[in-house]
Amino acid sequence: MLRRLLLALAGLIVLAVAVVLIFGPAYVERNLNPLNTPAEGWPVSEDARALHDRLVIGDWHSDALLWDRDLLERVDRGHTDIPRLREGNVAVQVFTTVTKSPSGLNYGENSAESADNITRLVIGQLRPIRTWSSLRERALDQAARLHHMAERAPDELVVIRSRADLSAHLERRAGGAETVGAILGTEGAHPLEGDIANVAALYDAGFRMMGLTHFFDNELGGSLHGQSGEGLSDFGREVVAEMVARNMVIDLAHASPAMVRDVLAMDGTVPIVSHTGIRSHCETPRNVPDELLQEITAKGGVIGIGFWSDVTCGSTPSDVARSIRAAIALLGEDHVSLGSDYDGSVDAPFDAAGLPALTQALLDEGVSTAQIEKVMGGNMMRFLSERLPES
Repeated sequence: MLRRLLLALAGLIVLAVAVVLIFGPAYVERNLNPLNTPAEGWPVSEDARALHDRLVIGDWHSDALLWDRDLLERVDRGHTDIPRLREGNVAVQVFTTVTKSPSGLNYGENSAESADNITRLVIGQLRPIRTWSSLRERALDQAARLHHMAERAPDELVVIRSRADLSAHLERRAGGAETVGAILGTEGAHPLEGDIANVAALYDAGFRMMGLTHFFDNELGGSLHGQSGEGLSDFGREVVAEMVARNMVIDLAHASPAMVRDVLAMDGTVPIVSHTGIRSHCETPRNVPDELLQEITAKGGVIGIGFWSDVTCGSTPSDVARSIRAAIALLGEDHVSLGSDYDGSVDAPFDAAGLPALTQALLDEGVSTAQIEKVMGGNMMRFLSERLPES
């Protein structure tokens, strides 16, 4: 009798663990990446939809690879998957690999020694054991999943590594293809684990963009949300020089002001900010200060404007459009692009399939068609065609 009870109890425990592992990550994702779209959707006119359908659209930042789901399948949670990106007419999407996020995360100050939220998620999603203790392996694992998806469905998804890849991809889309071009990036350079040789390891795995920091200081230097406020370390300078030599895109989205200026002072650097808002338009420490954005664009960089309420100070397509209009006024129409931060534990007023609502909102805000073409993707394509490796 006791043996049967113990076996029954063990079975219930196994069942409970299975339920948590199967449904837990989806529950977490659904709660961390909410949509503010009304049930009836945002209104989009025929003229706005026609304009949207002929745009070449690109976005600098999605964290969808963090969540252990097949991006080739449409789901009812989060913000991006390949079917929704295709429906939204997205030509190029940067997918960043998130590998560490401090417990108690905030926009003010975070310690690099805080417990790591991503470790729990990696284990909970039953990723390979090697990823449980190595940030490098987490990045490589997420990259491998993207490559595998592209191999399974080459007509739906292609990974872009060079200017030649980008040119061929855009030419196919101009001919009617609906393939989404993916570029691999990292959310912070801590997957290097302090070893310069890992720049080559990430490059060989297809990475063409790297954020230097995330929400905490790392081996490269200070974060905008860290504790030190420091600029580039000696290792950070070595990494940036190696990235320049390899034509990798430098992302300063979470860099401290001192780090931004140190990067700009180095020869050959033309960095971007993949996802931010305009601080003079929406006052928050998450948004990179205006003067730093101006210094970045003065050197030829572009700025991706985020969609979530913390950086736009609102939760509608009009709020995103007003942030973009403020960015154009501050930085000029040739330096503004999209940086949604989709699937990055943020809210959004629309998912990738709902992007026509942004085109409508930009028209409603008086942004010209030529400016919309640049912001929605033209500026990003120009930058990539100039900065990616040639072949």
